[in-house]
Amino acid sequence: MFENRLVKLLGVKYPIIQGGMAWVATAELAAAVSNAGGLGVIGCGAAPVEVVKQEILKAKEMTDKPFGVNVMLLSPHADSIMEMLYDEKISVVTTGAGNPGKYIDKLKNVGTKVIPVVPSVALAKRMEKVGADAVIVEGTEAGGHIGELTTLAIVPQVVDDVDIPVIAAGGIADGRGFMAAISLGAEGVQIGTRFVCSNECIAHDQYKEKIVNSKDRDAIVTGRITGHPVRIIKNKLSRKIINLEKDIENKDEIDKLTIGSLKKAAIDGDVDLGSVMAGQSSGLIKDIKSCKEIIEDIITEVEDVKEKLCKF
Repeated sequence: MFENRLVKLLGVKYPIIQGGMAWVATAELAAAVSNAGGLGVIGCGAAPVEVVKQEILKAKEMTDKPFGVNVMLLSPHADSIMEMLYDEKISVVTTGAGNPGKYIDKLKNVGTKVIPVVPSVALAKRMEKVGADAVIVEGTEAGGHIGELTTLAIVPQVVDDVDIPVIAAGGIADGRGFMAAISLGAEGVQIGTRFVCSNECIAHDQYKEKIVNSKDRDAIVTGRITGHPVRIIKNKLSRKIINLEKDIENKDEIDKLTIGSLKKAAIDGDVDLGSVMAGQSSGLIKDIKSCKEIIEDIITEVEDVKEKLCKF
């Protein structure tokens, strides 16, 4: 499983991709994950091209391994960021919130691998048709903006309908989750929340501690009536949103309440009134470690699970 199509495609030791999370997936985190054998990813979020380029140049100084950049296609800066990525010849570009079709040929012409994040079979098939090298299939267990289908249900359906490598995401934080994804037919995993709770992640200590101290039912979904559901850890903000969601007329009020809320939590450390985006795997995370230790733990647990399975 560590010598499959995805490993060869990405040029990495392990088929473990770090999620491109806005505000917290910086050069420091991406380089640390890549140096540990996975694929680190810089998250663009809504940042302008100058900020993203600065992170890329910083990452190039911190690692000689492949790393990626996640581009949110709804960002007003998406076109200018893509132009810059062509020039920088980034190893991998992952995309979310849109169709990267118009960028794919030019990216592939400079050797960049293109891997969209998809929530459904239909979108996965469309991405394969326009030339994607692989797809990240994200279940609703993930943190941040989510779809409706669970990882367990959607991953094997996509595997059955596309020929390109499938990467499972959503609810995966350890070797057991990795092995479950492989059992579903995925060739690798994307992990977000576990890497937030790493020494190298720049997220505020209060943000990390909020995740570490969370329990199984603390990662809840808010904002469904806005059409953009988001999974966050329960706090004062989530309670305000849930109260507002009782009336569809409050949709605009919810939008106003959440503007800037991720930065407020992740960077400023206000985990009461900020948006602590995190997945359902939060309940599995009990400590903060280096990215190297996190990946080593996953690989060790994978071997343990394989040994147990051999006894059946």
